[in-house]
Amino acid sequence: MNALYSLLAVLALVLAGFAIGQSEPGRMVFMMAVPYAAFTALLVGFCWRVARWAFTPVPFHIPVTCGQQKSLPWIRSAKIDNPSTGWGVVSRMASEILLFRSLFRNNRARLSGERLILGESAGLWLCSLAFHWALLLILLRHLRLFLEPVPAFVNTLERLDGFFQIGVPPLYLSDVILGCALVWLLVRRFRDPALRYLSLFTDYFALFLLLAIAVTGILMRYFTRVDILGVKQFALSLAALRPAAPQALGTLFLCHLLLVCALASYLPFSKLMHMGGVFLSPTRNLANNSRSRRHINPWNAPVKTHTYAEWEEEFRDKMQAAGIPLEIENGVRDGRNARTN
Repeated sequence: MNALYSLLAVLALVLAGFAIGQSEPGRMVFMMAVPYAAFTALLVGFCWRVARWAFTPVPFHIPVTCGQQKSLPWIRSAKIDNPSTGWGVVSRMASEILLFRSLFRNNRARLSGERLILGESAGLWLCSLAFHWALLLILLRHLRLFLEPVPAFVNTLERLDGFFQIGVPPLYLSDVILGCALVWLLVRRFRDPALRYLSLFTDYFALFLLLAIAVTGILMRYFTRVDILGVKQFALSLAALRPAAPQALGTLFLCHLLLVCALASYLPFSKLMHMGGVFLSPTRNLANNSRSRRHINPWNAPVKTHTYAEWEEEFRDKMQAAGIPLEIENGVRDGRNARTN
């Protein structure tokens, strides 16, 4: 049911995009207002989430480690899995962000009768890595719509992406990889009963929304052939804060734009926010140097102590009335009790 509801929500966005494209006043209002509203929600929400994480106190170093901590000189330590220096933390973060190192080491477990079988889960790592790198490449390629002149590195990425020169216009490898990776990640949730049981509406919604954006983008490039000059004119007008909606842009472009705006508005308040949270995770961005440096909780305020002598002086009369022996009799500590204590 979660998958069905999320699919219906994405289809509703698609139908809304087509409905807006049928009305000229609706097209004008939508193309001039919705992108700015989505960008504002993305910027404000992203900054708000990052600020909350940044100002959350972390009094102790709590890194999650998978190797030997640095201790004695003759014991070999894991400098990346269990970093004790700043450069070790940088190396660990770089391997995690660029290569998904922890996901590569992930294993899957299943029951075969009464036996627990552990196996590799390299497929999830490979598809996740391919999806994220392909998405990054597509985002960088889209900079050519917002910048004039187009930066040289964007042209270089575009030539590398279409290196095989398949078809006219050339088929981008990143489009194929992104679509295949999204389909695999979606099928994985349907195929695995345990994962299907744990999946929520938000998990399916993000996948369906990304897949819808990819499909509409592929349709515009290879089938319906949207007016790229009109799209760039519209993108440049948005970047210059002087929005102008060209008449030549079709309904499919409006649908694609609405889906992108929905993703931008949804991202700061969803699990997709891990793109910013991974940098502020105290389980990864802290060095594990608890054996070489003492960490004192800065929240510990000074506490007024109350010694036993002061306590006995305060309750002396009640203790004497109850027949409780005192350590201090008339200001002199009882020797027997002192030796006992």
